[in-house]
Amino acid sequence: MSEVAENTRKILNQLPENVTLVAVSKLKPATLLKEVYDSGHKIFGENYVQEMVEKAEILPKDIAWNFIGHLQSNKVKYIAPFVSLIHSVDSFKLLKEINKQALKNQRIIPCLLQIHIAQEDTKTGMNEEELSEILKSNELKDLKNIDLRGLMGMSTFTDDMSVVRAEFKSLKNIFEKHKIEFQKAGFEHFTEISMGMSGDWKIAIEEGSTMVRIGSSIFGSRG
Repeated sequence: MSEVAENTRKILNQLPENVTLVAVSKLKPATLLKEVYDSGHKIFGENYVQEMVEKAEILPKDIAWNFIGHLQSNKVKYIAPFVSLIHSVDSFKLLKEINKQALKNQRIIPCLLQIHIAQEDTKTGMNEEELSEILKSNELKDLKNIDLRGLMGMSTFTDDMSVVRAEFKSLKNIFEKHKIEFQKAGFEHFTEISMGMSGDWKIAIEEGSTMVRIGSSIFGSRG
């Protein structure tokens, strides 16, 4: 078993049954992804549209491609034919564009709404007020080609794990506060919380994460 496959196996063995591993493979060559794939793991996360499209063309077709980076509306059309889950929907405008492109491809695209929980302004995401506005909008019921599955958040880049834990806790609270409303609005699969990366995924799981996005612990540091 290759090193990246072994790293993947070790992490999977530590995850509770209800937590999904997204292997974050941005800037990594397709050959490394194939090693992980050959070990049995088929869920990969990419940050850049062009890179994800190129990898999807040459790697096995049963890979579940998760888009986790900042997504521009004009780039949605490139991933709409095959993306399995978009984690980073940070505006209603983007959600409507995903619905439009999903309709063109005769698909329903699962999405997570990205909530800004970090202290850093560089992190994208909507606030709780914007989340409520989406719920209240009359337009939401017209979006038949998206399936809202839950929320995503990115913690502050810090060594202070008490800050990180508090941010994860806040995302879980927002999720619990709005979960029933989303399910009543027709999104019965609104059950996911995507939070936690290589440095803090264990804390994220303790605070309610159902999806962890792990890259460097599998593929090594960036670059």
